[in-house]
Amino acid sequence: MRFIVLLASLVAVCALPLHARAQTPQPQAQKIPAVDAPASAQGEPARTMRKLDGRSLPLGGTLNAPQAWQAYKQRFVTQSGRVIDTANGQISHSEGQGYGMLLAVAANDRPTFERIWGWTRANLMVRDDQLLAWRWTPGQRPAVTDMNNATDGDVLVAWALAEAAELWADASHRASGRRIAVELARKTVLFKTPRGAILLPGVLGFSASDRPDGPIINLSYYVFPAFARLSSVAPEVDWRGLIQTGLDQIRAARFGDSQLPADWITVRGDAPRPADGFPRQFSYNAIRIPLYLAWAGVGDWEHYAAFHAWAQRTRGLATINLDTGAEADRLTERGYGAIATLLACALEQKPASPDFRTLRDGEHYYAATIQLLAITAANMRYNSCQPG
Repeated sequence: MRFIVLLASLVAVCALPLHARAQTPQPQAQKIPAVDAPASAQGEPARTMRKLDGRSLPLGGTLNAPQAWQAYKQRFVTQSGRVIDTANGQISHSEGQGYGMLLAVAANDRPTFERIWGWTRANLMVRDDQLLAWRWTPGQRPAVTDMNNATDGDVLVAWALAEAAELWADASHRASGRRIAVELARKTVLFKTPRGAILLPGVLGFSASDRPDGPIINLSYYVFPAFARLSSVAPEVDWRGLIQTGLDQIRAARFGDSQLPADWITVRGDAPRPADGFPRQFSYNAIRIPLYLAWAGVGDWEHYAAFHAWAQRTRGLATINLDTGAEADRLTERGYGAIATLLACALEQKPASPDFRTLRDGEHYYAATIQLLAITAANMRYNSCQPG
């Protein structure tokens, strides 16, 4: 989410999460095949990994952490339905609204969902298309000062609407989710490229016509569990193609000794590389990649190996300088460590600690959100995550 309109705004890194600068339902039939791989990202022999279940599963009612959800709402969701990024001047953005809507569906909390969606519709759906303006700043008039979208925010909101439509049998939510999903496919997906279906981070600022090193991708915008479900509202879109391209690029985009992807990657030329003008780091964006992989149950050891090594080494609590392999920034908020816990459940069937489902006091929006998303993913797919 969150980013610049055009190249001149690169320093602001509009698509970087702003927080980076501040700090069992019945399965449906769809199955996403894994991509076979002969060796791990670390150059070691391929590891035998538990077989992941890539079925498309409904989200509704899967959070099952009522105390954590109540604490989250109290801290980050206003009575009007605005989700507050507490580490970034109390702003709101399409990513946060989408996450709030998803978690409300996962908590089976329709009143909160409707409040968040109502605020989102009234305040961020101000473009001349069906996509959302990415940022809203309190105390400014107009509060939306950048009309560009953030594609991950659009994906999250469309997905949340699709899940709400199914859980609560609401045709209006299905229609709204479809409008957003079709529009983001039309305006932000390059379907016919040598690499497959490329997802641009926004309508403006990332294509080959916008930048000398374009197109630019952000692999954390490939929200795999969303793609597996959006076919329910927009079946004509090649969501499977997006999943496959995302998996292919995760395999290809490995940089430095850590073999981790950068947040921002150019796919211009023969091989991906870190994009010009952005920090050469595995950072606040890219830490979501293993979360989304495990949540969707897709990929094989080749896709997880570097993330698994990172999680074991740092407990999921550090960003990485891709040039040196050293820790770039310690993530002091423990909510980020939920990604490491989820990977241990998914790959090693290792039980979570009892505090996995307890939201910690004093943590900001992004760390708390990551934790609740990881809890939801664990509840949906990994019985091994039950505390030992």
